[in-house]
Amino acid sequence: MTDLTDLTMSAALDKLRSREISSVELTRAYLDRIDQYEDTIQAYLTITRDKALADAQAADEARTDGDDRPLLGIPLAIKDVLSTKDIETTCGSKILKGYVSIFDATIISRLYDAGMILLGKTNMDEFAMGSSTENSAYQITHNPWDYERVPGGSSGGSAAAVSARLAAGALGTDTGGSIRQPGAFCGIAALKPSYGRVSRYGLIAFGSSLDQAGPMARSVEDVARILQVIAGHDPLDSTSMPLDVPDYVASLTGDIKGLKVGIPQEYFVAGMDEDVEAAVRAAIAQLESLGAELVEVSLPHTQYAVPTYYLIAPAEASANLARYDGIRFGPRVDKGEMWPTYRATRGEGFGAEVKRRIMLGTYALSAGYYDAYYGKAQAVRTLIKQDFDKAFEQVDVLAAPVTPMTAFKIGENIDDPLKMYMTDALTLPASLAGVAGLSVPCGFDRHNLPIGLQLIGPAFKEEVVLRVGHAYEQSTKWHLRRPEIKCK
Repeated sequence: MTDLTDLTMSAALDKLRSREISSVELTRAYLDRIDQYEDTIQAYLTITRDKALADAQAADEARTDGDDRPLLGIPLAIKDVLSTKDIETTCGSKILKGYVSIFDATIISRLYDAGMILLGKTNMDEFAMGSSTENSAYQITHNPWDYERVPGGSSGGSAAAVSARLAAGALGTDTGGSIRQPGAFCGIAALKPSYGRVSRYGLIAFGSSLDQAGPMARSVEDVARILQVIAGHDPLDSTSMPLDVPDYVASLTGDIKGLKVGIPQEYFVAGMDEDVEAAVRAAIAQLESLGAELVEVSLPHTQYAVPTYYLIAPAEASANLARYDGIRFGPRVDKGEMWPTYRATRGEGFGAEVKRRIMLGTYALSAGYYDAYYGKAQAVRTLIKQDFDKAFEQVDVLAAPVTPMTAFKIGENIDDPLKMYMTDALTLPASLAGVAGLSVPCGFDRHNLPIGLQLIGPAFKEEVVLRVGHAYEQSTKWHLRRPEIKCK
């Protein structure tokens, strides 16, 4: 019998609708695989076994009664930065250990309404600050393709769970590349929607002008199905845009003839791994063979994306994380007086990377430095956005690498923050500009590690990005390769 976890989400939906399988069978298959391989991968922080099986039973009964909601009976995983009612939400941090939300994030409610079965909450870099999932306060997630390597971050738990077939799909969040980069490292499809396309209500904030939740799955079609459910205006989120939501699945026509694909020269940086450059250039050539027109474009302010991001994001983080002081939020380390209590609570509750970014952000916002650092970074951010605006006057999408390298070894960059930050150099610009970005598998390097092609589209044009990604995916076989997982 076919292992049900080998099915894509879309294929599983077809079998559920034809009654070839039940949601209980599908959910048990994933739970059994989690039992078998979770100790090896360590993708989950919380596994909601009883709830998943009860909800799967309810889904099967609903389908018998004629229910055919978009994700009815599909088991998904959720990054532990999204609030889930009656289920612990830690953000990968000690300071939120034991926190149980009294409400669901809007997109979680939408997934439940669509019939999702929740398998559990996935591991992540603490408060989404990191590029490797090594900054979790609880465990290090391992890349399913090589257990000695990172899965990327901060959504590494979600990416690893999907890649290792411990979930049919997942949600991650992307502040500076945290959906696309782990998607590339783990060899799956992963989409950062445009800022404002998906509600942030119930997403515990890191950088409020950057954070965006998005889908991760084993095919572009699966990504489109999840996005279809979570996209759309939310009156509870003032940054959510009141725009119509296209039919993303219908946009996957396979036809990209006549589309103009821009090749940003600044994204092929010095020092890029030669295997990565070769695979991405081959993928771009494949797009041309499918009928796309290639156009060289320039995004001249790309070189400033890393310093710009690492002023803006830490500044917003320092403000957002001020609430975790043991008095308003978080467990208290009582030292008898206010300031010693603050210091002890935050000193013990936050990890090194979070403290580093809080200090950077506080400095950038301090009197005498605001205009010189934060204000100037915001001005450069505008220039980066204008680069994209000009490029999209000439082309429909941009094609580039997701990262300059493939997954690095656990511990390799953890003591060199600058080197770690540079791994996001090619994903940060799209985050700063608020545009849509998709990672799709486009090859493997000499170590059999996945390589990702990044497709970037104008704001609120996810359907175009998905269309190009799907056409490329269906014309190649990279997305069909699966890591072979062994018990620890």
